[in-house]
Amino acid sequence: MDVRAEATTIYRETLPILVVSLGGGLFSGLVLEGLLDSVAEFPGLLVMVPVFLATRGNVYGALGGRIASGLHQGLIEPRLQYDERLVNAAVASFVNGTGISVVIGVITWLVLTLLPNWEPAMLVELVGIMFVAGVLTSLLMIVGMLVLIFAGFKYGYDPDNLVGPIVTTLGDIFGMVFLVLSVWLVGVVL
Repeated sequence: MDVRAEATTIYRETLPILVVSLGGGLFSGLVLEGLLDSVAEFPGLLVMVPVFLATRGNVYGALGGRIASGLHQGLIEPRLQYDERLVNAAVASFVNGTGISVVIGVITWLVLTLLPNWEPAMLVELVGIMFVAGVLTSLLMIVGMLVLIFAGFKYGYDPDNLVGPIVTTLGDIFGMVFLVLSVWLVGVVL
């Protein structure tokens, strides 16, 4: 395949998902507006948002890359069934995604405690918010990404062209929605 044909194929495969990604980003921004009311209740919350969203992309981008490679090599079948490679990769991503969320809460609290003129929310509040949001986003990111990548692969799309936009969009949407939900839950429980 020549360069022009390859570029056209990539463009054709990625443009629709990029448009959906744009809509997802706008939706996430609207959800962020709703989160701003909670900033006064949980000082330090807004500091965690960009780090939390970035780690969704890092952790699940790696998982998406593994899935894409497995599909290309024929090591993973494009269907939701028990596959030891797939389960191991998903569990590792879940543990990484949830674990890094807790670390974000702890480090945010430590840094803000050490900075002058900052009085962050309690450690248990920040860690609780990040833990709940981390667990919920991890579960939905894994399932959502598998369904979308497998469906795209079955329809002839290159999973490498889909992973980035899918991970970004799902991470932003689920990340923001579950941050709002976790702020509400922590506010009720604590």
